[in-house]
Amino acid sequence: MEYSVTNTAADTPGGAKFETDIGGEYSLETLDAATTFIWGIFQQDNPSDRKSIDRVNLFIDDMDGVAYAVNDEIHVSARYIGGYSGDVKIEITGVLYHEMTHIWQWNGNGQAPGGLIEGIADFVRLKAGYAPSHWVAPGQGDRWDQGYDVTARFLDYCDELSSGTFVAELNKKMRDGYSDGFFEDLLGKSVDTLWMDYKARYNN
Repeated sequence: MEYSVTNTAADTPGGAKFETDIGGEYSLETLDAATTFIWGIFQQDNPSDRKSIDRVNLFIDDMDGVAYAVNDEIHVSARYIGGYSGDVKIEITGVLYHEMTHIWQWNGNGQAPGGLIEGIADFVRLKAGYAPSHWVAPGQGDRWDQGYDVTARFLDYCDELSSGTFVAELNKKMRDGYSDGFFEDLLGKSVDTLWMDYKARYNN
């Protein structure tokens, strides 16, 4: 794997903060570490199990929002970096783990719920130890596919039920398509029943 980092916003406050507080070298190391970690989470020891990607390019751009991934590119907002008041290096590390998950995960050929796709990315961030303090607590949320931290916590529960193999197996199944029935295939219960069990565990 090869990686590149391009700061297209170096002349902005956020772009300058990226250089001083995070840096290109650290970002390259993080991209590499995230890829290895994600392959481990998805249990993709064999290259044939993975997407065929040789290079991932990271851009720090003068844009709104936080970040997004498209094809083999990750774009992070210099404005977000500039306005972040906490430990920006830890925060952006978590963001890179999330976005790198989008690069590598299977999405059911576009059929999987967006909330599940985002939830898997935040699940990886959670397992890597970069969940921010403002995330919901386990058991919170309105729907299993609400996305992001809500779905990540639910997937963590499902993963516990399977001794840490559920998300890897779910991702494998999503290589060619998607069905809510995948949950029952893997855990013996419908996703709605699993969600009710999860809420009941936390009296929520």
